Amino acid sequence: MVTPRERLAGLLGGAQAGAFSARLEAPVAGLDLEVAGVGPVRLPLRAPQVKRLISVARPALFGRGEETLSDTGVRDTWQISPDRFSLAGPSWPSLLGGALEDFRDALGLPAATRLRAEPHAMLVYGKGQFFLPHQDSEKDDAMVGTLVLSLPSAHAGGELVVEHAGHKCAYSASKTDLTLVAFYADCRHEVTPVRSGYRVTLTFNLLAEQETSEQETSERVSGPLAELAHSLDRHFGSPAKLRYSSHELDPPTRLVYLLDHEYTQRGLSWERLKGADAGRAALLRAAAGQAGCESVLALAEVKETWDAYPEGEDPWDDYGYDEDGEDDEKESGATDTDYVLQELIDDEITLGWWTGPDGVGGEQISLQVHDYEVCASTASTDLTPYDSQYEGYMGNYGNTLDRWYRRAAVVVWPRERAFAARGEAGTRWALEELRAGITRGDVDRARDHARSLAPFWKHTSPQPELLECALRVAVGLDAAETAAMLLEPFQVDALAPELAGPLAEAAARYGTGWMRRVVDEWFASERHHPPQRYQWTERLPQLCTALRAHGEATAVRLLPAGVWVTVDRGLRLWTTTGLAEIRRAQLEQLALPLRHLLAAADEELRDTVLAALRERGGHGARVPDADAAPRRGGEHTGRVGWGGARRARAGLRGPTPHGVRGAATRHRRLVGGMGRVWLRTVRCPR
Repeated sequence: MVTPRERLAGLLGGAQAGAFSARLEAPVAGLDLEVAGVGPVRLPLRAPQVKRLISVARPALFGRGEETLSDTGVRDTWQISPDRFSLAGPSWPSLLGGALEDFRDALGLPAATRLRAEPHAMLVYGKGQFFLPHQDSEKDDAMVGTLVLSLPSAHAGGELVVEHAGHKCAYSASKTDLTLVAFYADCRHEVTPVRSGYRVTLTFNLLAEQETSEQETSERVSGPLAELAHSLDRHFGSPAKLRYSSHELDPPTRLVYLLDHEYTQRGLSWERLKGADAGRAALLRAAAGQAGCESVLALAEVKETWDAYPEGEDPWDDYGYDEDGEDDEKESGATDTDYVLQELIDDEITLGWWTGPDGVGGEQISLQVHDYEVCASTASTDLTPYDSQYEGYMGNYGNTLDRWYRRAAVVVWPRERAFAARGEAGTRWALEELRAGITRGDVDRARDHARSLAPFWKHTSPQPELLECALRVAVGLDAAETAAMLLEPFQVDALAPELAGPLAEAAARYGTGWMRRVVDEWFASERHHPPQRYQWTERLPQLCTALRAHGEATAVRLLPAGVWVTVDRGLRLWTTTGLAEIRRAQLEQLALPLRHLLAAADEELRDTVLAALRERGGHGARVPDADAAPRRGGEHTGRVGWGGARRARAGLRGPTPHGVRGAATRHRRLVGGMGRVWLRTVRCPR
């Protein structure tokens, strides 16, 4: 049965598609070219004049990531910057303008788009010079492609080869006329080695500008809008199913339609989509509006894992397994196209950036989408991956090919689910929007928006610095269950003394039982994290002091108690389990939280902790000294001392030779050097 999203992808796939590259020729009489240090350039070019061009040029550079490099093994050519040449002639503006209109139509850009060519460089290739396959960077927010103008000259080789989605076009330059080639910026392309003569080109950045309003453009969008809108209604109203499962889930929250071309954050906008993407995205956006949905553009990272085997091999011949590792050597030089794909094992699609619903601005996100939310008119296998990795048969796994792609997408969701759809991808955005709504006095709407986050919120991982905003929102919502839900994903190590105010306000608003539930959830999540998380307890004494200043007694009692439960669990484990060396190392990690716990605890909890330590010491454990451990510059050195353990236990039992001291005095003796508390290991056989 065809799903609504598959039907939608089929409908969009029938939209008229443009080419990824196009070529034109024009007479040389339309161009007057002058180069600083050379003067007017006569066309067609002759060798003496080209040599003069080389004399004022410099070796060309290329970009790799954020770097600009020079390597003649990658790019071997001469370059003249645009400030050193000028283009003129009575017919040049009309020649270029007409060519840009033709390229707009050939590349499938909307009729409302106006292309502009911005000079980038003059390039001179001599015999043997070349440029390896590469992809142009988008040097301007409006850049959609590259225009190459080849000047006529007698030469062999130096073809411009442009590739996209597995298709290649090779362009040779005319020896008598101007040759213009335009292609999208995400297309990989190369210049093959020049075999004789010289190849001279002018390169331009192609910038796209929208001439009409979005409303006027939408009015001209044609296509099966009613059927597309109906497919969206069915998609968002039908139960979802995972690829290999018959179990029905709730209807999808979103639809992710993958586009064909690659884009950067700067270049991602409705007005600068390329080729078939432009028409398909316009259709889907218009259909989304008819169906009562919002749509945004996004950047997606796609990973596919395929059951595969090397081309030319028998997949049933012991699965290609070779115990001597000969297969690895044979396949080490294989390319991505040297494998036969059999069955898709798994795929992962993660959205990393999207625009605002109005198409303005954007935000970094991290949202993994499910297979039942995704569709595409062009399968990723028909595109060129930016990376791939083959794992040969390893005895009980392998014969898999991983491929990674960068694709753009149109993301659609029902307008009534918009807040949850965006909130799932950005916890910061959701909390800040809720806080802004409360500040405006729109509490009812903020409360409804917050409740819409409930199905997924506990699975998010908000940044610790968002806890203050979450506490403020929790108080402002005046809804106990929703407030607790918003705070649940945070971990206790996000707490700090400066949060005492909003924490105390929340506790006062919702009461002791509510505060206990929230704190229990914070400590429950802590169980799954390593002991380094205990470092937050350095802030515990100051936090409790600040809470007391705000009159908050519940959190002052619950937070140290939660630390003790966690520490006591570790003590019980590592005083009875493992080798002595392992136990000692593990127990040393508990010194820090134990020290700060006693500094923050009330009298009742402090007595409980000390009684437990005394009990462990009486059962064969060597209890360390509770007096001050060695310090350097006022800081605890982390070394363990043992000499004062008996004195510590004696202090717990009663008066000292200098008279009776109260519990507070004994506490100062014990807390003063908690670097030595409970770090001795139990004597037991190895």
